Formats: sequence, C-alpha cells, structure tokens
Amino acid sequence: MKTLKPKIFLVDDDALFLKTLEIGLNENDEFLIDTYSTGELCLQNLTENPDIVILDFNLDSVDTAAKNGLETLIEIKNNNPKVQVIMLSSQDSIDVAVSCMQNKAFDYVVKSVTALVRLKQTIKTISEIKKIEKELNWYIDKI
Repeated sequence: MKTLKPKIFLVDDDALFLKTLEIGLNENDEFLIDTYSTGELCLQNLTENPDIVILDFNLDSVDTAAKNGLETLIEIKNNNPKVQVIMLSSQDSIDVAVSCMQNKAFDYVVKSVTALVRLKQTIKTISEIKKIEKELNWYIDKI
C-alpha cells in the first residue's frame, strides 16, 4: 500500500531561511512542501489541505502591513482546526511561546542551530499521532 507524503506549508518572510528550511526538511524527499513568504499567501492556499504548517512568528519584515504569525495561526485554526501548526521564531521568549500555544500551536521552535532537528522530530511526532488517530477511528467505526 502506497502512503501519501505529508503536505507541509513553510511560511517565512526571510527567503534565504525559507529555502534552507525547505532543502533541510526535504533531503530525503519524504514531504510535499509549498513555501510562502506571507501569512496571507498561506491562508489563500489552505484549500490545498496541508497536514502541517511551519509558521514564522514575525512575518512583517518585508511588508510591515502583513499579518504576523500569531494572526495567521489564529486564522488557520479557525479555518481548519485539524491542521497542525508549528510556530518558529528567533524570539526565545516565554510570553511569545505561551501565546502561540494558547492559540493552539502544536509546538514552538526557536530558530537556532538545532531548529531543523527539532522540526523533524516534531513532524515525526505529528505523523505518529495522525496514524494513531486514523487507526482509532477505524476501530471505532468497526464497533
């Protein structure tokens, strides 16, 4: 049985970081990845039903009027609560992390030398949870 690759949206206004993240996450070609430089572009494409959105907290360095990551997170969750969102930020701030988690982010990852490893582990965790949910739903349907 062929399994579908998880669809991941990467959202960051730093083009170099965005490309580096895309290459780092897809070195084994295990994901379908779309990249966006703004929260607005990400939101416009939610109909593609991503499994995971990796979302930068600060998205207004290029366009100061752009939605920030927290606003984008809230809209994603309002549109599709099942999409798992991993917040990514250079801010190592408890207040920012708590705010993201209170708005239903799956995780908060600080941009650092270990961020890619942490993101891969979090994606793996989300994939395992989705697999268990699918198996439980199948079992419940059989009862």
